[in-house]
Amino acid sequence: MANDKQSSSELPEKEPLKVLLLAHSYWPEHSPPQRRWSAFIRDFRHAGWQVDVVAPVAHFPVGRRELPREEAGVPFRTQRGRFGERIMRVPFIPHGNSQLGRLVDQCFSAVMSIPGSLLRRRPDVIVATAPSLPILAAGFIVSRIRRVPLVVEMRDAWPDLARDARLVQGSVKSVVEHVVEFIQNRAELVVTVTEGFADTLRARGVRNVSTVSNGLDVDTIPVLPAPDMDKEVFTALYLGNHGASQRLDVIIRASALVGSSMRLTLVGHGTQRKDLVRLARELDAPVTFLPSLHGPEVLEQYAKADTCIVSLRDDWKSFKTTVPSKTYEVLAIGRHVTAVVLGEAERIVRDAGAGDVVKAHPEAIAALWRGLAADRGRLIRSEDSRQWVKENADYSQLSARYMNVISELAGRPPGVL
Repeated sequence: MANDKQSSSELPEKEPLKVLLLAHSYWPEHSPPQRRWSAFIRDFRHAGWQVDVVAPVAHFPVGRRELPREEAGVPFRTQRGRFGERIMRVPFIPHGNSQLGRLVDQCFSAVMSIPGSLLRRRPDVIVATAPSLPILAAGFIVSRIRRVPLVVEMRDAWPDLARDARLVQGSVKSVVEHVVEFIQNRAELVVTVTEGFADTLRARGVRNVSTVSNGLDVDTIPVLPAPDMDKEVFTALYLGNHGASQRLDVIIRASALVGSSMRLTLVGHGTQRKDLVRLARELDAPVTFLPSLHGPEVLEQYAKADTCIVSLRDDWKSFKTTVPSKTYEVLAIGRHVTAVVLGEAERIVRDAGAGDVVKAHPEAIAALWRGLAADRGRLIRSEDSRQWVKENADYSQLSARYMNVISELAGRPPGVL
């Protein structure tokens, strides 16, 4: 008599889990969402998952396409990613460096992402990643049309950040906040990058919140030797966005107070860059401005630095639950950190033994730098900060955590395709 039960080898294989990501920036661009999601998608694909990405034709950070069409992509054409993911490119609106231009572009690309998403296969889960707020609305609409769960990823503390920054005024501000909160409350899962903001959302009644922090592949980051103890000029380095959130004017004023005995290097771009260049010139501050750098050029700047700056303004309440993504890289590289931060970011720097936390005042920062220059032994770091990153912010662990919450949302056992 035949056995009524099928052997495990005869059971039908479970179809690979299918994820659709909506993002405002993706490979081959160099941006925080690109770095984060390239790492996750690499690991998702390694686990056998199928991944579709809907993103604008590559145009970050200058607001126009600079790469060849075969790299940047063509609107409503499928492009194969580095890990076998399928990328549906959507159109964008060329713009300058203004906040209004970026907002108009993000709104347009988000609207175009809706038909772009509907042209893809039906996923098991949709992920929409901020800080582009319009893409959250697009993800919500697509999830309801396709009738699949939505993951809203809040990489910044929206809508709290909008209140602090006063990005919009009056009744319009109220509409923006209500829309963001509406989507957060109706998404099947909200993912934050800090525990502090996750607690804030839970206190507001958001029912399903998980934290998957920013991070990096620690093993790909070299440990740099200690700075030269006999160097005469003290060097400080900042890499990242030059926007209102970072208050880099305070850093420049601090360097001007220290004077010619130091050199401050600011690497990156942002809406405040022209004003910062003008301020440095007016103060005759010892500042060098460099464009965004990648790969070996970044390591070269780290190697020259005595301290690396992590900065967020201290007069915005939302930044108490925000951690600059560059923090983890600086901790892993083994450089002293000048941390002008509050809340969760401050706790991480202290727990990791990574450097000094200082108030966002030019005089306080200048005093710290003079003290470090006088006692350069304080610049030598132990392995503690790198070990902290390995235990708390390595992408191998973060990817596994993300896969577990997505699997659960899709009704699959953790770790099962």
